Amino acid sequence: MNIRYQKFEEQPNSEIIESIAKVHKEIFGGTDQWLEKLKSKQKVLVNIALKDSEVIGFKIGYALDEITFYSWLGGVSSQYRNYGVASELMKQQHTDLKEMGYEVVQTKTMNKWRNMLLMNIRDGFDIVGTKIDERGELKIILEKKLI
Repeated sequence: MNIRYQKFEEQPNSEIIESIAKVHKEIFGGTDQWLEKLKSKQKVLVNIALKDSEVIGFKIGYALDEITFYSWLGGVSSQYRNYGVASELMKQQHTDLKEMGYEVVQTKTMNKWRNMLLMNIRDGFDIVGTKIDERGELKIILEKKLI
């Protein structure tokens, strides 16, 4: 399968955003509130996987401070799962973050996203805490040292 990867250190153009939104909606449903949050962030990194010109996977995050980056949203379209796309997106994000000078990457997930939780743990993340979000859902907080 011919998959290309691309990164953006700012919000991508509208065509890419629309393609990300399509995958996001397939996975998470809901609205495009994530886009407003993305626009409000100063230092962002968007990694995408493309099949032809269509986004099939994405990983989006932003700086929490000078050394800590928050890996916020990510996913792979259901028809392209189990091809290593999510793992490659994570690998590329972490390589980019090291080059950008970050020392720690943090993420949050939920038990219902078990495959993501397991992938994070396999890739060296530690569970550092939990919290209840504004909807009353339990979030698992993970961190990985990049240095």
